[in-house]
Amino acid sequence: MLSRTADNLFWIARYMERAETMARLLEVGARIALLPSAGHGYRSEWDSLLQASGTAAGFAKKYGDPVQRNIESYLFFDHDNVSSVATCISRARENARIVRTALTTQVWDALNTAFQEMRQLERTPRSQLELSRLTEWTMRHAAMVRGAIDATLLRNDGWDFLGLGYKLERADNTARLMDVKYYVLLPRADYVGSGLDNYQWTTLLRAMSSHRAFHWAYGGEITAGKIAHFLILNPQCPRSLLTAIEGATQHLDRLAKGYHTSTQAQSRSRALLGELSEMTVDDIFEEGLHEFLSRFIGDVGEVSQLVGEIYLSGVAR
Repeated sequence: MLSRTADNLFWIARYMERAETMARLLEVGARIALLPSAGHGYRSEWDSLLQASGTAAGFAKKYGDPVQRNIESYLFFDHDNVSSVATCISRARENARIVRTALTTQVWDALNTAFQEMRQLERTPRSQLELSRLTEWTMRHAAMVRGAIDATLLRNDGWDFLGLGYKLERADNTARLMDVKYYVLLPRADYVGSGLDNYQWTTLLRAMSSHRAFHWAYGGEITAGKIAHFLILNPQCPRSLLTAIEGATQHLDRLAKGYHTSTQAQSRSRALLGELSEMTVDDIFEEGLHEFLSRFIGDVGEVSQLVGEIYLSGVAR
């Protein structure tokens, strides 16, 4: 496969997963903002979304103070924000257009429909658009694209590059979503284990569509330790860091086998998977949740960079 084609497929998946994460971040912020202010936290629930999504600097340069309505617009509609839902869907559709012949009709239709409906949303007055409608719309279309890929694409190297993009982006995004919780509670450690603490963890689970799955897996009381284990170390959780890295490693193994050569990206991903497999929740809390998540995001970035250098740049194939 041409590196240019692989690059476009890889980024279709990353953009669609990123669009879904932006919608989930907005849902977390909206749900947590319904709580009465406890007079603590990073600065505000909405500011924490900018920090966790890595878009705080761009927002501050354009808007200044973090106001809810501006943050919603910046994370959903703003094409100056490279991670906004509108930008991600537009770029995913453009990448799909370039590699149209590598996709099935169903995958192209799912991507193109999302793009066309997004243009209609952009022409609709904001006063007529509730945030919940926007987040549900995004998650529905992201699921339709994923379903079309899984149901119709040949399991060749193109499918692996799409899968690799999804898994690496999901690993990065799950870590960032968990980091929102850290920013909201900082710096009052005495709130850990309180009713507010448990409500926020529950909100995070609901925003990740994992609330019911969590209760099936653990039952009983919701605690920070159980949720951290579920979202980081539980291989049964579809959005856990372990599941995402395991999936990325499998795709890299398939690519290495198909191209008859092992790569540094494969080795780095395997090492990260091995480290996660041997960790416990106590290890993570001892290091510090925020510190662990920051380090993990850096590790995923390193794997992504290696994938780019080895498979997508056309230099080291």
